[in-house]
Amino acid sequence: MGNQKFSKKEALRFGWITMKNNIGFFIGILLVAGLFPVASGIINKTVELNKGNNAVIFLLLVIAIAIWALQRVVEMGSMRIALKFNDKEKPIFSDLFSCFSLFFKYIAGTILYLLIMIGGLCLLVVPGIIWMIKFQFFGYLIIDKNLGPIEALKKSYEITRGVKWDLFLFHVIMMALVFLGALCLLVGLFAAIPMALVAYTYVYRKLSPK
Repeated sequence: MGNQKFSKKEALRFGWITMKNNIGFFIGILLVAGLFPVASGIINKTVELNKGNNAVIFLLLVIAIAIWALQRVVEMGSMRIALKFNDKEKPIFSDLFSCFSLFFKYIAGTILYLLIMIGGLCLLVVPGIIWMIKFQFFGYLIIDKNLGPIEALKKSYEITRGVKWDLFLFHVIMMALVFLGALCLLVGLFAAIPMALVAYTYVYRKLSPK
């Protein structure tokens, strides 16, 4: 493993076609995802209005933690949906909430991933970027193959061997795509984000076949 190659053009093409053919489905997912920052904003505003009321602030803290946890579950669910599209399966909306059992693995993997990136950035910027690219598929490996966080990070490092600069260039293209979507009065994000998600998943599937 690690010698697999992928085509950036094919990944973009697959992402575009999948997004276009399922735009209504993806808009529904994005609307759900968009509720989380709105809810967080409401909580922050409510905290400001209730300074000094410890009971209310404690309750709001519990609610905020629950919202954050549910957001991570939806994040994982979105990745599972993208995997299903790549595997020629038909996802359903409830797949968005299908990864509760993987929550602690995913959170542990995310923390380790952030620590690795911070460590790389503390050494020099370049190692941080390289490690960000090399370990980026840990979440997919947890969701797709039910790996533990450390094993998923190791596997991500393995499957990205020999393609890190292709992945870096692909990441730059995806960032530019989402940025252009944001410039279109944010409406373009309803196309750019699903396209980027499916395209990233396409690359993962090429590097780590089902």
